Amino acid sequence: QSDFTPLYVPLIAVNAVLMPPTSTALVTLLVGIVYFADVFFGHSTAMTPDIAIQLALFASVAAVTAYFASRVSVMGAEREALAGELRQVRLEAADVLRNIPTGVVTVDADGRLLYCNPAAEQILGFREREWRSRPIMPEFARIAPEFWAAVTATARRGVRAMRVEATVRRPDRTFLIGVTTTTLEIAPDVTPRVTAIFTDISDSKRLEELHLRAERLEAVAELSSSLAHEIKNPLASIRSSVEQLARTKRANPDDKFLGGLIVRESDRLSRLLSEFLDFSRVRVTECRPLDLHEVARAAIRLVHQHSDCPADAQIELHGEATPMEGDEDLLHRVVSNLVLNAVQAAGPGARVTVRTGRPAPHELPGGAGIDHAVSLRVTDNGPGIPETVRARLFEPFVTGRTGGTGLGLAIVQRAVDAHRGLVLVDTATGRGTTFIVYFPAARRKEEAA
Repeated sequence: QSDFTPLYVPLIAVNAVLMPPTSTALVTLLVGIVYFADVFFGHSTAMTPDIAIQLALFASVAAVTAYFASRVSVMGAEREALAGELRQVRLEAADVLRNIPTGVVTVDADGRLLYCNPAAEQILGFREREWRSRPIMPEFARIAPEFWAAVTATARRGVRAMRVEATVRRPDRTFLIGVTTTTLEIAPDVTPRVTAIFTDISDSKRLEELHLRAERLEAVAELSSSLAHEIKNPLASIRSSVEQLARTKRANPDDKFLGGLIVRESDRLSRLLSEFLDFSRVRVTECRPLDLHEVARAAIRLVHQHSDCPADAQIELHGEATPMEGDEDLLHRVVSNLVLNAVQAAGPGARVTVRTGRPAPHELPGGAGIDHAVSLRVTDNGPGIPETVRARLFEPFVTGRTGGTGLGLAIVQRAVDAHRGLVLVDTATGRGTTFIVYFPAARRKEEAA
């Protein structure tokens, strides 16, 4: 009958919100039991319709408020769980972007840098903190014009680039990257952002060129073997006939001179054909365990005795025992050809360093596919390889030295290919040349079978 009875409604609602649903139901039940017990024993006024309506109202307020409070609590817990999952996804995504070797760059419609991962910094050669929220497109145009063009086309016309090749020109080196671009739509009324994903493809391009070079050499070897046999036999007959004609009594001095010239040139062609046959016959015939370091030592001793080796040439061998499986004869030819080529290129005062060992994993070009590799390095102090012959260095009859046949490095390439290896060259005018050869330490099971 009190005028303050309506105040029980907000009080009940507040307690229903603050207390768990189970506790609210339990308190309501206990209060009801106490009230009805009090009425039963005659201590309170008997229940009237008005009191019953008030109690029903209070119970309804408590039940409805408790229900909505529980739903809000569940939604809050779900929201916290979702926020936790989102934070975890962000951390994982950030960790992936920090550690992948692929560069990722995001710019807005005005060309301002929004994001750049460490790989992109390393590939393009700039720091994100220096360009964050600043227009970076002019820098892209300077470093890699094709990269800038791909990003610009995506930003202005929505044209997505798929594996576009771009040349990156940095002060320390120039190399190729593969670029893919896409757009990120944040909201319908917001201009899409452009994300470029790119990676250094110089290693894969180099390996592709090496595979093509090996295929060309194989084709040349097959053709040269047939031609050498077809030419060598008639050449021997011509030489023999000329010798006999020069010895006849009717031969005058001019005939003898011309006969001697033909014989000498025939001998030179015969030697060249023999080298060509050697080139075509490069095969692994006997593969066994050996020490590449000792093979290099024996080859160096042989080069010291060669007529083309300068008397003051210094050839140093470094490294340690390098066990591997291979054809000792072919490996000996690889080392001797590379070392002889080095001392011939360097000339008087030649300084050649030969090193064998096991390369670190990061030294191998990506995608080389050589497991447990061993390496051979031959470095000289010569003038470097002329740019005119660098692209065709390992092809037959290509040489930068006067009087050279151009078959030495072709034989090296064939012998390395026969061992499933890889040969690279690092050269620059005026600073010498380094040949780097990688061999698998053991033969594959299918090759050994």
